Amino acid sequence: MKAVCWYGTSDVRVEAVPDPTILNPRDAILKVTSATICGSDLHIYDGYIPTMQKGDIIGHEFMGEIVEIGSEVKLLKKGDRVVVSSIIGCGQCNYCKQQMWSLCDNTNPNAWIQDKLYGFGTAGIFGYSHAFGGYAGAFAEYVRVPFADFGAVKVPTGIPDEKILPISDAFPTGYMGAEMCNIQPDDIVAVWGCGPVGLFAMRSAYMLGAERVIAIDRVPERLQMAKDFGHAEIINYEEVDAGEALKEMTGGRGPDACIDAVGLEAHGLGVEGFYDEAKQAVRLETDRPYVLRQMIVACRKGGTISIMGVYGGFVDKIPMGAAMNKALTFRMGQMHGQKYIPRLLDYVLEGDIDPSRVFTHHLPLEETKKGFEISKHKKDNCVKVLLKP
Repeated sequence: MKAVCWYGTSDVRVEAVPDPTILNPRDAILKVTSATICGSDLHIYDGYIPTMQKGDIIGHEFMGEIVEIGSEVKLLKKGDRVVVSSIIGCGQCNYCKQQMWSLCDNTNPNAWIQDKLYGFGTAGIFGYSHAFGGYAGAFAEYVRVPFADFGAVKVPTGIPDEKILPISDAFPTGYMGAEMCNIQPDDIVAVWGCGPVGLFAMRSAYMLGAERVIAIDRVPERLQMAKDFGHAEIINYEEVDAGEALKEMTGGRGPDACIDAVGLEAHGLGVEGFYDEAKQAVRLETDRPYVLRQMIVACRKGGTISIMGVYGGFVDKIPMGAAMNKALTFRMGQMHGQKYIPRLLDYVLEGDIDPSRVFTHHLPLEETKKGFEISKHKKDNCVKVLLKP
């Protein structure tokens, strides 16, 4: 089969690789009908995710058709159309039973790698380095789905892939980011980043009862989409100071909750931005926490910081004094896909939201390299790229 393989920073290649096979009786083999480039895939493309190996197949947001099942798969059959959570959960451990799927105890055979850095290992993730299991990813014609009964959710036929595909990862990530804010009536939620996760966080905040949503970015077309799709008020942080603008827009109080939908490659301005980029370049700092700093200072006293942008290692100059003395609540994590996918599918089927609006580009799998480049550099008004094997 054809698959997109990683060979180093900015080096991805479409190659012929062996077809996946059933390795465990709870596996299924999926024929991929659609996949999409996620913002966290860009961290791999840019060389910031450790424990990648040359030839690794990448990609984790996908859907398709079941073509083979293991002997212990009970809920799926050949021919089923499914969307798959990017997070791999066993369904049996204590974390999975508590709906904290991204903390699964049993799906990361390389948990020992994370033990050294994080203290404990977390769940496996498709196509996201050997620290997260070393699983082959979904930028391919076929993919093996472990614990298929707990990760692949059946979806109706007759609905285009692009309306369903974002509930594999981007939509549940944004929704979880909003849910962690514990939104109350009249709350104002600020979202940093107007990419797909940020856009879904905006819509989700309204679904959960927010009164107002304010979006912060610097890319004009993404800010426009935040207005049109996310129904948000907008701040271009290259034109005004985001913190001061938020104070003015909230009557001097600050937003009730702040969502980070950017992560470890946040763009900063001035000396602070240069500081982060320089330290990250020489690996004295693995992640750029510009957004984290800004959220901590901007958030109202007693507010909530919700972090859904991916961070992998260490950050510097975090204003912990502000966080502690303002009594801020921090919530964060990889998304618990299996918890959210069924309810988000209902939103889509009931017509409450059309997730396909985030897709600005459709490309064949052979042009994945082009997709990464236009995604990274925001070329041609790119927000999200859909890939077709």
